[in-house]
Amino acid sequence: MSSSANISPRGTPYQIIIIYFLSLFFSSVSSSSDVELQILLKFKASLTKSNTNVFDSWTSNAPLCDFTGILCNSNQSVLQINLQKQSLTGFLQFDALCELSSLEKLDLGLNHMYGVISEHLNNCTKLKYLDLGGNIFSGSVPDFSSLAGLMFLNLNNSGFSGVFPWRSLEKLVDLRFLSVGDNSFEVSQFPVEVLKLNKLYWLYLTNCSIQGSIPSGIGNLTELENLELSDNNLSGDIPVGITKLNKLWQLELYDNAFTGMFPFGFGNLTNLQFFDASNNELEGDLSELKTLTKLISLQLFENKLSGEVPYEFGDFKYLVNLSLYTNKFTGVLPQKLGSWAEFDFIDVSENYFTGPIPPEMCKKGTMKELLILQNEFTGDIPVNYSNCLSMTRFRVSNNSLSGNVPSGIWGLPELSFIDLAMNQFGGPITSDIGNARSLAQLHLESNKFSGELPLEISKASLLSLIDLSFNQFSGEIPSSIGELEHLNSLYLQENKFSGSIPMSIGSCAHLNNINMAKNSILGEIPKSLGSLSSLNSLNLSSNKLSGVIPESLSSLKLSLLDLSSNQLTGKIPQSLSIEAYNGSFAGNPGLCSPYIHYFRQCSSISGKPDKIPTIIACFLGGTILLLVSLGCFLFMKKRAKDHGRSLKSYSWDVKSFSILSFSEEEIMNSIKEDNLIGKGGSGNVYKVVLDNGKELAVKHIWKSSYTTHNLDRKPHCRSSSLLMKRSGNFSEFDAEVATLSSIRHVNVVKLFCSITSDDSSLLVYEYMPNGSLWDRLHTCKKIELDWESRYEIAVGAAKGLEYLHHGCDPPVTHRDVKSSNILLDEFMKPRIADFGLAKIIQPPNGMDSTHVIPGTHGYIAPEYGHTYRVNEKSDVYSFGVVLMELVTGKRPMEPEYGDDKNIVHWVWSRLQKGDDLVNMVDSSIPEYLREDASKVLKLGVLCTASLPILRPSMKSLVQRLVDAAPLKTPVYKLISVKSSKIEGTEDGIEKLKTYTL
Repeated sequence: MSSSANISPRGTPYQIIIIYFLSLFFSSVSSSSDVELQILLKFKASLTKSNTNVFDSWTSNAPLCDFTGILCNSNQSVLQINLQKQSLTGFLQFDALCELSSLEKLDLGLNHMYGVISEHLNNCTKLKYLDLGGNIFSGSVPDFSSLAGLMFLNLNNSGFSGVFPWRSLEKLVDLRFLSVGDNSFEVSQFPVEVLKLNKLYWLYLTNCSIQGSIPSGIGNLTELENLELSDNNLSGDIPVGITKLNKLWQLELYDNAFTGMFPFGFGNLTNLQFFDASNNELEGDLSELKTLTKLISLQLFENKLSGEVPYEFGDFKYLVNLSLYTNKFTGVLPQKLGSWAEFDFIDVSENYFTGPIPPEMCKKGTMKELLILQNEFTGDIPVNYSNCLSMTRFRVSNNSLSGNVPSGIWGLPELSFIDLAMNQFGGPITSDIGNARSLAQLHLESNKFSGELPLEISKASLLSLIDLSFNQFSGEIPSSIGELEHLNSLYLQENKFSGSIPMSIGSCAHLNNINMAKNSILGEIPKSLGSLSSLNSLNLSSNKLSGVIPESLSSLKLSLLDLSSNQLTGKIPQSLSIEAYNGSFAGNPGLCSPYIHYFRQCSSISGKPDKIPTIIACFLGGTILLLVSLGCFLFMKKRAKDHGRSLKSYSWDVKSFSILSFSEEEIMNSIKEDNLIGKGGSGNVYKVVLDNGKELAVKHIWKSSYTTHNLDRKPHCRSSSLLMKRSGNFSEFDAEVATLSSIRHVNVVKLFCSITSDDSSLLVYEYMPNGSLWDRLHTCKKIELDWESRYEIAVGAAKGLEYLHHGCDPPVTHRDVKSSNILLDEFMKPRIADFGLAKIIQPPNGMDSTHVIPGTHGYIAPEYGHTYRVNEKSDVYSFGVVLMELVTGKRPMEPEYGDDKNIVHWVWSRLQKGDDLVNMVDSSIPEYLREDASKVLKLGVLCTASLPILRPSMKSLVQRLVDAAPLKTPVYKLISVKSSKIEGTEDGIEKLKTYTL
């Protein structure tokens, strides 16, 4: 019998029905897969510019569930799209992707996708995971109300702007991860809607344009493990509610305006590992933090915190980063600090710490940076640090440390920066320095170091700066110094060096500054110095140099040359016989010159001066001087007016500060309208062209309004501020002028002499042919200054102020730093000028001199208005304004800032609104340099802090400017999205933040 005979008569219809429905099902599945395949291929086509092979498997012949980055469910429908960090570039079309009916996860983070995210996003109703962070979208964020199942939302750094739809978050009751920071949203209050999302474990609202205070209801989010609210304009106290978040392992509150103390109970956050509340206005001590034993990184710099660091910090077994710089901390650091974990860095600079340096921070051999400058630390450098092979920066300057430096410190192989300046260290530099293969800067100035420089210093081949000034070093300068091919600056002044200047120094092709003044150096000036084409400043004064001045120096373009007070002989080269070098050769009686009339004429017989012409010249010179004096007297008696003011016919007193090549008659004859080049509140400035063609600048200051009533009052600033002290006592005025005249710095304008009478004074300066920085930035003389030029001007001017603040004894406070007082020579090199002398000579009539606010509107530090106290930090504020001018190209006062508002308010208010510093950079600066320029603008912001204690010193600022040097080629910033942060600081100014999921 056949098998068909066994089939039930009713079996055939059932089979037919089953086959029918199966065919319908598979037909439906096939139809659905075809639709989704076309959607994905269309998505691929929109991203044709992408430089990736991720789409190689995305072909029409392949099953869509085999596509790279695609995960399907059991029905072969697209469940997930995972294409994070695939260099995708193109226009994202959400309307198509949301037709994938089973789509639960869409991860397109860290690509280069653009376009507007339309309301079609609401069609993705099954989405649980959405990551669009790290892209370049535009427009507003759409409403999320329909995405009720969403658990993960990341829009961080994705280009969105406008108003964020905070209210739509209320329906996302299952949301656990929310990251929407680093976007240019419109300013809003803290979104209370977020406080209802009590399942959140991750909340990232950094740089999100939020202002106001944090509601105490933040304590409702008890599942939070990560809370980041930095770079906003949040203010008020840190709310007590935060103390309820005991699952937090990371809390980031930096760059806001929080005030007050850490709330009581903050110590409950015992799981906290990363805490950063830097750059706020927090006060009080750290007692609430002493129970946070799991801390790995603690960043509290730039606040107003005080008190001692709790001794418990010494027992923190996981702590690797500690940054407390620029606060008011006192006392001794815990001596076990950093000894337990693989410690990375410490920066406690600019506080009032005392006692010894904790000795075991490099116990695990991983420490990279020790930054404790500007404190009151005492004792030796612990010998343990000799073995810290990982150390890259060792900065302990401006303390009261003493003893010999452990020999191993000099030769640490990764150390790039040694800064021991302004302490009481003694002893030698040991031969270990030959092992310092990474050392770039060596700062030892103002100590008691002694002994000879080891020959091995030439093996530290990366050295670019050596500053050994103001010590007791002796012996010869190593002949091998020419092997330092990267050497840029060599400061050896005020030591006991002897021997000759090595010929090999001419091999240091990058040398820019040489200062060997006030030593006992012998021999001739090496001809090889003339080969240093980059040399800008050469000071060999007050030594025992002999022989002739090499003709090779004529090829150099020096802004400062000082060979005075030596034993040089012979003829001064013609090309060096210029006005700019007046005084450069004084104190060398053996020199002669046919071009500088106040030197003896050179004899035609080699090496033997002719005495008869010299006697005749002296006689004629005396006669001429007598006639000139008589002429000046008659001239001043006859002269009636100068711009509507009369010059009284009293005698003139000339105080010269170098050998002069001009007479007062030449100066007087030039004080006329035709030569007027500038006007100020206290007098006029004239350009004087001497008979020999040399150019000078003369400031004419009238004294008649400087009344006895004003002058009898006690000054409100110390003498180093160049203030007049008593009425009518012009000898004290001369003493202050002499103080200014003694300054010899490449970035400070040179004062040749003062010419005074009873009713006015003339100050004679070197002439700066390129005018002032103000002229070049803001007036009809404006020129397009490239960023490199602006940067060099900023650094040069900062070095000039640094010298006044830290290189003069007592320090000099300028009191009127502004761009019009930064003059530019023929090479656009800056000079600080106008030291406020005229300001105190002629205050407003009837005003109490103790309440004269010195300075210029737009540059005046805020403390002037309520304390009338002036110090170096006031200069720092004014210089911060100059930095803002240089970077933005804007004036200190502009109508766009608003009534009585200045550039400082404009910059700070934009920052508080979430704007990026890069967006404030002058549009004429190329885009690839704007990141570099923004670093300098950031320093301008730092300098203009409202509280003087929060501003850096000029010495610190110079180093920060040097570290912000522009790169020569474009660098494009790559952003990785992870919420952990590596903090590496130079004096604590730089932060590297990396954001990850």
